[in-house]
Amino acid sequence: MNRIAESELIINSRGAVYHLNLRPEELADTIITVGDPDRVGAVSKHFDQIEHQFQHREFITHTGRIGQKRISVVSTGIGTDNIDIVLNELDALANIDFNSRTINPTLKALTIVRFGTSGSLQADIPVDSFVASTHGLGIDNLLNFYRHDNNEEEKYILREFVTHTQLDSKTASPYIASAGTSVLKHFVDGYHQGITITSPGFYGPQGRVLRLGLSNPDLIDQFSTFRYGNHRISNFEMETSAIYGLGRLLGHHCLSLNAIVANRVKKEFSKDGGAAVEQLITKSLGILSSI
Repeated sequence: MNRIAESELIINSRGAVYHLNLRPEELADTIITVGDPDRVGAVSKHFDQIEHQFQHREFITHTGRIGQKRISVVSTGIGTDNIDIVLNELDALANIDFNSRTINPTLKALTIVRFGTSGSLQADIPVDSFVASTHGLGIDNLLNFYRHDNNEEEKYILREFVTHTQLDSKTASPYIASAGTSVLKHFVDGYHQGITITSPGFYGPQGRVLRLGLSNPDLIDQFSTFRYGNHRISNFEMETSAIYGLGRLLGHHCLSLNAIVANRVKKEFSKDGGAAVEQLITKSLGILSSI
């Protein structure tokens, strides 16, 4: 088995992976990711007990239990560049022997669920509702740095999306990955479902105009009018496609759940986004802790 060099997998002086500052035994097999570091405590306050708390930069982790279910909640910060760090390091904690620096002979599949916020791209998905993403469709390019393949349905969706939006390589090379069906099936009642677009920014890449003009001013309309069979684009945010893409390549079961705080079609914003996020946490944590 090939040894992974010190420059490729950085382990700190306490034997923890560099960015997350975690040792393998400090991570649960069920993991909630949140973008906002302050949201870690908003999740872990529902735990019956907390075993570990660590922080390095924007990456905060609380590991604890609800009943007999061991869960970790990890903050990622914003964007797919941070997801690249978090997903690779979570997998390293689960599947690499830090002493020998070799991949474990038996690989572990983690359950990774994002609790986030998002903007709706459909008039009938209102603010303060919840979305469970069936697919993550990335216009951020991250997964294009990795070898990846798509199933036939994903290929068709991607091809129709590129034709519909006319996004070209000057802007993005879109990619797509599906949710983990073993997790998604539990999040149906009370959740809208649809394709989530992952953007590489919050303003221009999501069609917002402040002082700068856009290269594609029709972006919101192109996203909201896309259809392929029963599939449509429900929302967009900045992490889902990377979680789904890297998670699938690494063999993990991933799901992205979002509270809708803005409706970009109706130009509405939640009057209490914090309450919507708290309701998403309470409802989704109850389901996740029971499976």
